[in-house]
Amino acid sequence: MTDEMNEVKLKRFSTIQLLNFCLGFFGLQFAWQMRIILSGPVTEGLGADPFIFGLIWLAGPVTGMVVQPIIGAMSDNTHTKFGKRRPYIFLGALFASIALVLFPNAAGITEHLQNFLPFQLPAVTALCFAAIMIWVIDACVNAAQGPYRALIPDNMPVEQHSLANSYLSFAIGLGSVIAAGTAPFLKWAFDYQMSIPAQFVMAAVAFFGATLWTCMTINEIKREKAVAGIEDKTEKPAEKQMTFGESVKAFFASSPEIAKICTVQFFTWIGIMCMFIYFTQYAIHTVFAVPDLTSVAEEVKISYEATIADATNFSSVCFAIFNLVCFIVSLPIGILSSKFGNKTIHAVSLVSMAIAFGAMAFTADVKLVMAFMALAGIGWASTLALPFAMLTRFISKGSEGSVMGIFNIFIAGPQIVVCTLLAWFINQCSFQTDAGINYHYEYSLIVGAVVLFIAAIATMTVQEGKIETQE
Repeated sequence: MTDEMNEVKLKRFSTIQLLNFCLGFFGLQFAWQMRIILSGPVTEGLGADPFIFGLIWLAGPVTGMVVQPIIGAMSDNTHTKFGKRRPYIFLGALFASIALVLFPNAAGITEHLQNFLPFQLPAVTALCFAAIMIWVIDACVNAAQGPYRALIPDNMPVEQHSLANSYLSFAIGLGSVIAAGTAPFLKWAFDYQMSIPAQFVMAAVAFFGATLWTCMTINEIKREKAVAGIEDKTEKPAEKQMTFGESVKAFFASSPEIAKICTVQFFTWIGIMCMFIYFTQYAIHTVFAVPDLTSVAEEVKISYEATIADATNFSSVCFAIFNLVCFIVSLPIGILSSKFGNKTIHAVSLVSMAIAFGAMAFTADVKLVMAFMALAGIGWASTLALPFAMLTRFISKGSEGSVMGIFNIFIAGPQIVVCTLLAWFINQCSFQTDAGINYHYEYSLIVGAVVLFIAAIATMTVQEGKIETQE
């Protein structure tokens, strides 16, 4: 009867079903992309220096380490008429979308609030409000993301895990291309500069709309009812759900290869976040040579508005190229990994990203920077799929959400290093120019290149043959 249950729960998804399944991640990436590209210009305009900016970015890793494991464990033990995962996915998207609209309007909201108060608000109020909104965005996106990935082992057979994760990578790439490319395209085609608040509204609509569609079309309730029917018929007791502590213990006890995969993720995400956090600032202050504007007079800020808009559009174009390559190669990477092995393809992809980051640190040529971002997109596509494909072979039944949350610690944890130590280091690396003080944001790319090479070496230590026999 167990085989019959597995047959009901683990029916293969068709191509159309896989495309529909990943639509919510397409929308989710709008939220992440606006967060990555535009949070720097917004918070710097409110007075955040590189170190404060790094501390604000702590929202991502801290909420990732706390929210995803907790929500993952909760979703493993949730049984509602709406399913196990969908309530968390829907509510995460709803509250994140609200915060996306409020974040870039922090200055206007606090100014409006001041009109109703009998006392003067502190000068940092707008920055604090923006920081809170970032924390809400990151917490809610994490609340949706973990249960979303847990739908793969919940509903698909193990032989489709690599392909399903590649489809998510495909959706992330496509969503990022459209999210990042819309404003530069409108400027190029119609000479219309889309405002930063308008871009965040676009992200909120895309995230909530795509997630709502996914929640309405995923057959989670039907699968649970089918399994329940089999269990009732055979009069077998329900499968015992693991507690979070039991899931953690089982996660690390499954195989020594688990620790190696976690090591790969640890170094990979230090490297990736070195670029994600600081690339827009690198584009503004290194490529376009805009000095630091956190403490200058308002008229000086106004004089650089056009240059900052050009630099921000350039950053968006680079992220669009980066994710376009991810979009193009995500499915071929899934196919190649099935033929040559996950670890080989992933290691080569990480090396390509490391080379790209290192090269960008030594050039301010816009064409070369775009070319190197394209090369880095190969590593990004692999990172979004292959580590998860390797991991899912070790997941025990009933712990899918918990395991995805635990694994996310090795994605979120490394980001704390970047948000604190690297932010502090860059803050110490100021230099004087004719236009004013500036910072060596390119140093973040050098650090990223080094740790990505380490991640590639760690990948090759994984005993993939042993993983394959665990099916």
